[in-house]
Amino acid sequence: MTLRSGVMKDGLYSPTDEGTVQGGPLSPLLSNVVLDELDKELEKRGLEFCRFADDCNIFVSSPKAAQRVMNSISKFISTKLKLVVNQEKSKVALSKYVKFLGITIIAGTIAISVVSMSRAMAKVKELTPRGTHITLEETLRKINTWYMGWSQYYLMTQYPGQLLKLEAHVRRRLRSRIIGQQKRRRHLFSKLIKRGLSRSYAANTVYNNDGRWAISGKFAMAKAYSVPWFINQMGQYIRSDQSMANPHWFSLKQWIRMT
Repeated sequence: MTLRSGVMKDGLYSPTDEGTVQGGPLSPLLSNVVLDELDKELEKRGLEFCRFADDCNIFVSSPKAAQRVMNSISKFISTKLKLVVNQEKSKVALSKYVKFLGITIIAGTIAISVVSMSRAMAKVKELTPRGTHITLEETLRKINTWYMGWSQYYLMTQYPGQLLKLEAHVRRRLRSRIIGQQKRRRHLFSKLIKRGLSRSYAANTVYNNDGRWAISGKFAMAKAYSVPWFINQMGQYIRSDQSMANPHWFSLKQWIRMT
């Protein structure tokens, strides 16, 4: 049935008589069957590698060795296995410039890739739209549902600071929403006073030319709508504090420059 369904390319239908649907559940299984011989060849050569389905990374100690291995393994795949190597996706590069299943290896450590972090930030933005009627509690419930699964997958990172950064971004987005819900500056001024800020501190925060996003990043907003408030009263799910369950994590303060 899959083969008979055909494919769409450039808006035109084309019949198919071989292959499987890309991303289908059968694809990884068939890849493991077909590429088992490749795994054994790499092991025989003593190469360090990781593979998922038809995506494979091979690690060597120098650019010269990498190019040599690239050429020899490509030849092995095309001549021995009779498969086509995707030359556009195949490349020789430092590990920090390569992502594999959303992960990047930098200086021998494991981190969430820049692309994956950017996509997560975009997802948070999608889940916290402006001008919505959805309550803060319901918004956080949806974010928690997504974030629990996302962060569980990326527990392999050694930098929990990346998770902390995303959790802080959620809070700032929600603080920005709180600001936007106040139709007048004086309404926000009153709210901040009720949240425990002094009149002068609240006035300096509110009565200026800053927009809602700039105000949301000020210390006064973080004090009025604090981390404990989001966690204990609003129910924000936090993953970055689970260092006891993840002994491979570094300190929350430890960070590495991503490129």
